[in-house]
Amino acid sequence: MLQTITVSLSSLHLSTLMPMIIVILGGLGILCIDLIKKDLSKSLYVMLSILVLVIDLGVVLGYNGASRGMFGMILADGIATLGQIIILVASMLFIPLALTSKRFHEYSHPEFFALFLFMTAGFQFMVATDNLMLIFIGLETASLSLYTIIALHNLEKSFEAAIKYFTMGALAAGFFVFSSMMLYAITGSVELGYIAKVVATGDYPMLPLLGAIAFMFAALGFKLSFIPFHTWVPDVYEGASAATAGYISIVPKIAGLIVAMRFFDIFIGAGVTWAYDVLYAIIIVTMTFANIMALVQKSVKRMLAYSSISHAGFVMSAVLVNTTAAHNALFLYWIMFTFTNLGAFAMLWISRYKKSEFDAKYDHPYQKFAGMVSIRPVAATIMAIFMLSLAGVPPFALFWGKLYLLGAIINSGNTLLAFLMVINSAIAAYYYLKLIVFMFLREPDSKANVAYMKNASTALKTIVGFSAAVTILSIFTIEPFLEMISSYVVASGF
Repeated sequence: MLQTITVSLSSLHLSTLMPMIIVILGGLGILCIDLIKKDLSKSLYVMLSILVLVIDLGVVLGYNGASRGMFGMILADGIATLGQIIILVASMLFIPLALTSKRFHEYSHPEFFALFLFMTAGFQFMVATDNLMLIFIGLETASLSLYTIIALHNLEKSFEAAIKYFTMGALAAGFFVFSSMMLYAITGSVELGYIAKVVATGDYPMLPLLGAIAFMFAALGFKLSFIPFHTWVPDVYEGASAATAGYISIVPKIAGLIVAMRFFDIFIGAGVTWAYDVLYAIIIVTMTFANIMALVQKSVKRMLAYSSISHAGFVMSAVLVNTTAAHNALFLYWIMFTFTNLGAFAMLWISRYKKSEFDAKYDHPYQKFAGMVSIRPVAATIMAIFMLSLAGVPPFALFWGKLYLLGAIINSGNTLLAFLMVINSAIAAYYYLKLIVFMFLREPDSKANVAYMKNASTALKTIVGFSAAVTILSIFTIEPFLEMISSYVVASGF
């Protein structure tokens, strides 16, 4: 006799899924508008995208319901909420960069804005679950949209960058699936909470677990651009528009960091020493190698690409330490990094134009910014502030992130790790100061007068100004940010 299984809608807690539904419907709505009426202004699609993201942020901030939904697959805890806030705010700040004074290929297509919203939904899925299969679905939804957005820049090196990113991403996806499969075989579940219980008992075969963790190291290493899984980063950043490259340096990484937090908390919390040791080694190698490579770059964008690798390794130390203070510092660091890196890449985007007059290979060689202070003193000063912040110079934004993160690491007893991080920060200061030297101490190029603000518009200047204001005045925002972050992290049990 067949047994009927009934599921009530109320038991699914569909409200936990609402943030993702809103942005997906927003993307579909943009596609439908384009079908009905062609050749509408890109300003309309920018405004619609921002409106959808604002509504989504309001839903995320206002949610106070069940912590689980959709058969337990959606997890609406404090970390998920905090991650979605960072993703949505960063997305709202990046999408106005479409309003350039020049017409660039990708922004002339409504599909760009639909893909952008689908990508945002994918990242939201990644942070709002502890189910490996749903993390994978979110990862691939975001990644496939991002590959297409990069290719839409419609340059030969953009196609090359998209293909490289797709190839590396496909390999990372395979590693993620292999890891999930092996964990399911070992524990009988793809829920991280249940996997943690099995690992805590110590009743598992060691070799398969070793393989599962190794595959997950590789999968997350590709997404977070750890060494040696970083090879795609400089070429993808160079091939993508500066606006897209800036987005890649911030939003996918916070989603990956939250997944890494949830995953490695299982093994570090259970005292699996070899997982701790491997993660420790990867963090040190990632910071050091990325900084050394950044020293020898001829392009500012490629330098910032290696810089983002170093910052990802730097902040991953919070996952290694695995304390509440470290997790608080992780999110504070990334919020400060978001505004600083947004400003730096927006400055590159302002100076972008289709003719590469300074270098046949790179859009943003150092020489392009030579003597910038004598022609555009305000722009040079703002760019210098972003570089000083990335270097961790007080009192700018990222200094506070580094200070709290190093404090949390020292308090956990990891003095050697903190010392190595300080040494790497000193190395990084050299290549950030290199750009400042070019801007303030070199003679300007004869073509430079038109280059610095070639792509400027009111929207871009507003974004740069807002980023600079947060970067400079961050000392007044530290306490409110820490209070907000702490309330979400503690609520999640981290």
